[in-house]
Amino acid sequence: MTELRFDGRVAVITGAGRGLGREYALLLASRGAGIVVNDNGSNIKGEAGNEGPAHDVVREIEAAGGKAVACTESVATPEGGRAIVQAALDAFGRIDILIHNAGNVRYGNLDEIAQEDFEAVLDVHLKGAFHVVRAAFPHMSEAGYGRIVLTSSVGGLYGNQSCVNYGMSKSGMIGLANIAGIEGADRGIMVNLIVPAAVTRMADGLDTSQYPPMGPELVAPVVGWLAHEDCNISGEMLISVAGRVARAFIAETEGVYRPSWTIESVGEEMDAIRDPARQWVFAPVPSGQRDHLVRSFEMARQGTGSQ
Repeated sequence: MTELRFDGRVAVITGAGRGLGREYALLLASRGAGIVVNDNGSNIKGEAGNEGPAHDVVREIEAAGGKAVACTESVATPEGGRAIVQAALDAFGRIDILIHNAGNVRYGNLDEIAQEDFEAVLDVHLKGAFHVVRAAFPHMSEAGYGRIVLTSSVGGLYGNQSCVNYGMSKSGMIGLANIAGIEGADRGIMVNLIVPAAVTRMADGLDTSQYPPMGPELVAPVVGWLAHEDCNISGEMLISVAGRVARAFIAETEGVYRPSWTIESVGEEMDAIRDPARQWVFAPVPSGQRDHLVRSFEMARQGTGSQ
């Protein structure tokens, strides 16, 4: 099997000072990529940053013969997002790969979470993703090439207790990835989501004693493939959890057509509406929304007998 390498490519990785991001940085650097190690060194809540973690990873990469620079700007502001991408342009003259991994955690039930804690998590996860994607996109478009990997979560797909801020951020990431994938399709830019699970400091306070092996090194190769020029998918979600790699996707039931509805008829038809026996799955890139409408309109035309 031919080794997939990143020689000549430049990757910006946010949250790369520890955990999953560090593993991504080390792997891509070992395969020849120049790396911008972005991390502001904050604690799990996103407070009290320091420059140590980013510089530690840079030294680790350089000691192994790789190329890297540190950037300690925060993704939480537009200015920070621009500065992170500019770090790649200043150090290497280009940006080919963007992996948004930066994150923080602030727990709170829906009826008690502080507004500050709600916004602090959206600022880093979701708005942070937009800030760096927005800054990188014009440069990738001009080059006619780009690989963007954003981070979602099973918490965004299925929800979880006491983390409305995190769940909203990670489900919102799906929308951002779909739009970026659609707009990047004719520019050589592929955009996908990693849905990772690994025991890192983000799991502090959780009982992981019964978990199987779940180190970041099990996730990194999946992200590496999504970041490589051989990646031939866009607008998709890949799950990586405890050695299992799978695709996640949004599906619709075929549903029921009627020329008119009442509240009562909706209730009468609910079992058929929800019947999973016949499903529609549309790829967001390049034309999922259009395909959804075409199929829906076809059902309406067939139901009314019109051509």
